[in-house]
Parts: sequence; structure tokens; C-alpha cells
Amino acid sequence: MTDLAERLTKVERDQSHPNVRPRDAATLILLDRSSGIPKVLMGRRHAGHKFMPGKFVFPGGRVEPTDGRMPATGELPAELQTRLMRGVQRPSAAKARALALAAVRETCEETGLLLGRRSDPPPQVPSEDWRPFADAGIVPDLDCLHFIARAITPPRRPKRFDTRFFAADAQAIGHRIEGVVGPHTELVELVWVPIVEAKQLDLPTITRVVLDELERRTAEGLGRTSPVPFYRVLRGRFTRAMI
Repeated sequence: MTDLAERLTKVERDQSHPNVRPRDAATLILLDRSSGIPKVLMGRRHAGHKFMPGKFVFPGGRVEPTDGRMPATGELPAELQTRLMRGVQRPSAAKARALALAAVRETCEETGLLLGRRSDPPPQVPSEDWRPFADAGIVPDLDCLHFIARAITPPRRPKRFDTRFFAADAQAIGHRIEGVVGPHTELVELVWVPIVEAKQLDLPTITRVVLDELERRTAEGLGRTSPVPFYRVLRGRFTRAMI
């Protein structure tokens, strides 16, 4: 625990920025368990980005207002919804659903991978952000998602997010759009690597911490009832609580 706290609090020491309120965000960890060694999809960020340049990350980003209105097949299990909403002001099933769908949308935008099932007719999308799903005739599938971790960026950082980390099996990919990843895009490279090897890449600290949790959960079968770690800084001290 002490080593983990040190890793999370020694990075980004510059605390001169205004203490902005963190924005809701969601990330999706894709797992390939088709062979004996589970592999995870990592994307390398463009070196020109001001935020985490050149780092390997999971695809993800902030929740948009229309995310909760996107049609989907299946529902988030009640226990998963409960864990997502613990410690949240004005919790609701709609907010939990929006967080999950934001992870699916951001994964599509950054990797060209659409999680979901074929739909005829194609889904009616709530915004252009979701247009690729209509074009491909794919409706997102909420049944395939697992909740792995939650983390809030420490105070006085240039950007702050309240991020929920989801995981899904690669078998849930319903469609691939080619040409989304390249030298001039947000993610310039995608790699499938064993979890142990992924932890040796150039990663943000929280990503390495979540990979540790993912490794443990995957070894246990990736069940839906396990408590989920919640990382944040309270009154100047790093905390890890189970929710």
C-alpha cells in the first residue's frame, strides 16, 4: 500500500493549477482471452499531445451529454450499477448507463472498434458522435461490460477526471473501422500485449495500477461481484477504498 501511494503521489508534483472539479470520464480495457495468456489492448498517444504525450493508455475519454440516450442491447447488472454510483451525488441508473456507453463510444472514436451486436434496422443515434454505430448497423451491448476500478485525478492538476475503468472481452467487438489509428491521430499505435508485458510499457501511473487490478481480476475469472478499488486524494493523502 505504501509503495502504491508513493507511485501515485510522486508524479506530476506541479500543483500550481486551479483546483477544478473533475469531469466524469470512462475507459474501456479490451481483453483477448482466446489463448492461454490474456492480452490487453493498449494505445500509444501522439507525442505532440500536451496531456500524457507518447504514453500507452486504454482508450477512453469524458462523458458527453448524449451518451445516456444511445440505444443499447442488454442492461448493466444491478450490482454493477450500484458500485458505479457509490459516492456519487444524485446517483441514477441513467448516469451509470451513460458512463458505460461513454467507454464504448470513446473506444470507437480512438480505435475504430465497435463493441456491440448487429442490428437491423440500424440504431437511431442521439448525436453525430454515435454515427459510426448507425453506419455499421451495430447497437452497443451493455451485458459484456465489467467494472474494474475508479480513480479521480489528484487536485490542482492541469486536467482532472473522475474515471471509471470498464473491461470487456474482445469477442464483444462487432465491427472494425479501418484507418482510425495512424501517425496523425490521437492514438498512433495499437498493440495487443500480455498484461505482464503491458506493465513494462511507458504508462501513466494509474494505468499501471489498474493493470495490477486487472491481472488479479482476470486470474479470478473476471466475475461481476468483486469489490472495486476507488483511488483518490483526500485531505492531501492518497486513499484506496473498496466500493
